[in-house]
Amino acid sequence: MIPTNPDAGEPGPWAPGIWRHQLKTAIRDSVTLCEKLGLPTGGLDDAPVFPVRVPEAWLRRIRHGNPDDPLLRQVLATALERLAIDGFVADAVAETSRFVAPALIQKYDHRALLIASTACPVHCRYCFRREFPYTDHGPAQLDHAIARVVEDTTLSEIILSGGDPLTLTDTALAKLLRRINAIPHLRRIRIHSRWPVAIPERITAELLQSFARSSKPVVLVVHCNHPAELDTHTARAFALLRKTGLTLLNQTVLLRGINDAVTTLAHLSEALFEQGVLPYYLHLLDRVRGTGHFEVEEDRGRALISGLRNQLPGYLVPRLMREIPGEPAKTLIG
Repeated sequence: MIPTNPDAGEPGPWAPGIWRHQLKTAIRDSVTLCEKLGLPTGGLDDAPVFPVRVPEAWLRRIRHGNPDDPLLRQVLATALERLAIDGFVADAVAETSRFVAPALIQKYDHRALLIASTACPVHCRYCFRREFPYTDHGPAQLDHAIARVVEDTTLSEIILSGGDPLTLTDTALAKLLRRINAIPHLRRIRIHSRWPVAIPERITAELLQSFARSSKPVVLVVHCNHPAELDTHTARAFALLRKTGLTLLNQTVLLRGINDAVTTLAHLSEALFEQGVLPYYLHLLDRVRGTGHFEVEEDRGRALISGLRNQLPGYLVPRLMREIPGEPAKTLIG
């Protein structure tokens, strides 16, 4: 049973208005962000191509006065994003050539990715969809996308992505899940989301009921890069999500100066597991324009995985991978 009253013993889900308020009141520029954290404002990009969005739930975990805080570095737009670096392009994983219908991408056999939303709870500066053509591919095109999924009986899995699919209202997401559950040849639903980590307050009673009522298995792949992102709020969110019966996995992006150390990654895997989430992938950076300062070399990534294997049981070591356009699957590196 999913608890609905946070004051009745075990904490329950959050009220639906909280996450909407967090999204509405998020910080929208780097200068304001630095001022709130007591930091100097030099070296910022005050008119970034990819807008700034930092909600209060994320801000509260950033250490005041620390310009090297790993959570700050993920969301602060700096002048480094303006650097032109060879090999870094707008569409690093060649998604725009893989649309099979509006808002529906198919890069690999038997699964397709649905752009269910155009918005995220926080704007990560290394985002591989920084310049994605959302005006042509988004919720307005869902009917066309789902029609294609119904027609293609070779598909066994649908992946909800975005933006972030949990940015949809509870009502809209419930309707979408019902439509997907009605497609007989699909065997499971996968959802990629930053919400349970970025704004754990997104976990409402209605959202949990939608997951619990799904007739198909639901896999929720969350996105967490550093152990400092995890706290009592995320633990509560994950505990509630697990009660619905879904599978919780995590994917991490390997980022220079943020998590490129064995001790950090080991701590992250341990902390995730303690909160009921299994480490899944460690992504090498997608080489998107404006993100070159985050890149960690492939050899360094291999060395980190080797170090993790010496410290952790195998089930806590994520798979190091890179997405290479045109390949039949993601490429395992280590």
